[in-house]
Amino acid sequence: MPGVPSLVDLCVQIVVVNVRYLGNVGETDFHLLERILPHCTIDQLTHVEDSTVGRDLSPVTNELWKKFYERQFGADSVDVVVERMKQRKITFKWRQLYTAKLQEVEEKEMRLIDRMKQRYENEAAKKQTRQVQLCTKVPPSSCKRSYFGGPYNSISNTKSSIMKKAKLEFLNSREVKNLAAVKNKAVQRNYSVPSMTKPGGFSSVAASSTSKIKPPMQRRF
Repeated sequence: MPGVPSLVDLCVQIVVVNVRYLGNVGETDFHLLERILPHCTIDQLTHVEDSTVGRDLSPVTNELWKKFYERQFGADSVDVVVERMKQRKITFKWRQLYTAKLQEVEEKEMRLIDRMKQRYENEAAKKQTRQVQLCTKVPPSSCKRSYFGGPYNSISNTKSSIMKKAKLEFLNSREVKNLAAVKNKAVQRNYSVPSMTKPGGFSSVAASSTSKIKPPMQRRF
């Protein structure tokens, strides 16, 4: 039968359950923090360290940050960092290493996004250039299309030139010229003024001159 938990154990359990509310730990003993802080998330652990003023919690939190680093970036990345620190004979806190690595990853992601964006813009510009080149070769959109899908404009131009040529040949033919000459003569006859005659066969001028003839003068005896 398990023993009755001590008052300290009960307090630790209560703190762990409410770890999201944990802030400044003050002068809490490290052996108690070693039981409490492993239950914190990255944000919660950051908040505890930032809230605890005048005390370095890295003797407890350093291993926790190393685990966070390994969990997010892999064990190989941890080994590379440890090897580099040995070669350079320097030591950094794992919170600093985690923050630097996170910033490096974010910068790489931003550069990758920028490259992808630039590539997309270049492809869009190439497509736009090809569209402009095609538009200069394609006839205007206002041109109709024939029933079979061919350009209506080219067909209509061909038909128009053929009709013009046939019309010129027709107008220059001898039959049309003869017909035009006959029509001109008929028009001239229609527009000429006929001489007006009376039933007796005398013209109006003769009649008027006759009416003006005076009778012979009588002789005076």
